[in-house]
Amino acid sequence: MTSPLTTPASQGRWTPRLWGTLLVLCAAMFLDALDVSMVGVALPSIGSELDLSTSTLQWIVSGYILGYGGLLLLGGRAADLLGRRQVFLVALGVFALASLLGGLVDSGPLLIASRFIKGLSAAFTAPAGLSIITTTFPQGPLRNRALSIYTTCAATGFSMGLVLSGLLTEASWRLTMLLPAPIAVAALLAGLKLIPRSERDRTHRGYDIPGAVIGTASMLLLVFTVVQAPEVGWTSARTLLSFLAVAVLLTVFVRVELRSASPLIRLGVLRSGDQVRAQLGAMMFFGSYVGFQFLVTLYMQSLLGWSALHTALAFLPAGALVALSATKMGAIVDRFGTPRLLVLGFALMVVGYALFLRVDLDPVYAAVILPSMLLIGAACALVFPSLNIQATNGVDDHEQGMVSGLLNTSVQVGGAIFLAIVTAVVAANASGDSSPQAVLDSYRPGLVVVTVVALAGLLITATGLRRGRRTPQTTVLVAKSEYTGDGSAQVSSHAPEGERVTVRD
Repeated sequence: MTSPLTTPASQGRWTPRLWGTLLVLCAAMFLDALDVSMVGVALPSIGSELDLSTSTLQWIVSGYILGYGGLLLLGGRAADLLGRRQVFLVALGVFALASLLGGLVDSGPLLIASRFIKGLSAAFTAPAGLSIITTTFPQGPLRNRALSIYTTCAATGFSMGLVLSGLLTEASWRLTMLLPAPIAVAALLAGLKLIPRSERDRTHRGYDIPGAVIGTASMLLLVFTVVQAPEVGWTSARTLLSFLAVAVLLTVFVRVELRSASPLIRLGVLRSGDQVRAQLGAMMFFGSYVGFQFLVTLYMQSLLGWSALHTALAFLPAGALVALSATKMGAIVDRFGTPRLLVLGFALMVVGYALFLRVDLDPVYAAVILPSMLLIGAACALVFPSLNIQATNGVDDHEQGMVSGLLNTSVQVGGAIFLAIVTAVVAANASGDSSPQAVLDSYRPGLVVVTVVALAGLLITATGLRRGRRTPQTTVLVAKSEYTGDGSAQVSSHAPEGERVTVRD
């Protein structure tokens, strides 16, 4: 079904309604990132008021990650099959209710449950929102511009969450839980009016119930195992058996998907080198940043004695740089292409992380910390939009939700895995000496791991440059057609008339 918004978009003119739709989708992405960053600063206050242990407090964060990372594959495919608009709006309403519940509860288990429900709802809004954009805006400059604005909202939400949490927690930790509720309700009401209706995919041959159950179970168990491993031990029988169970479930899942008439994930999509690089790059990108943010927060608050607000402001230049670049990134992607920007972004990230290894117990912010923050901010501005664009380009409309769910799963699983690894490395290098210098020395190996993960992302994405040199591109003007590999052309429902389409020679 052709969206009523695609006609002006394909002609390069964005109507007020089109802008409104994009802003609603950006609001949901903003809320997801805002919620993740706000809760960390509030944990000490939550623990004091509700009398929660450290292990219980961990699950306030882990509960959200578990629901989000575990159900993204299901959320992405549900958007394709059940209708993107319907899935997005229902999940956004659940997110608002869970936010309200989280701010009113008086027990740890109920708070954890509300966090899990919020993560679950985000697992449906994230891929549905991304697929609404990719099916509304035609592939090319218009989609690149929309995706650059959309992905920038995530970085902006994360940065603002750090600052807002410092301010709100001073009054009450409950405000950090309640703040997303009115924003989600406003976005829901606007979405009911603005987001175009989408039909269900009636061409699919049934629902992949076994794949949905096994895929969701494997992702839930993987995230749960990784989150718990630093606490129970990486070599404990429980952890090893859990990883074995994950491997068995994933093996069964692959066999089910290969035989399913309507798979949860069409594994053939991973035959594309660009797609594989986007998925692996997403894991390395977010995994390295989450590990870095975790260690730097501990360094600033525990060793330097900075307040939560002071720490948040230290991160702000990176987020501000991303926000300021939002409207320019689409044009930059159009000119240089995603492979080059990914390589440049990861290179800046590696340098930024490496420079932070210079920190000591009495750093000069402008000379030691700020350069790393600016380099990492520039890297995020280049990498995050490019990953989303590369993952969704060349994918049929009826599979956009699937690919969006897969990309978000890579982001969340990468974050969970590499944060757990960084935590384990720091714990392994901790000594009995609790002096600030000894603690800082235990952090450095973790920072080295973060740098190595980003370097791995650089090497992976660099293979895309070699591929680009082997297959030069030609830009031609086509009228609702796209060229095949043998030089012939076939009608395409996705190429608007008069659009420039890039083909391989």
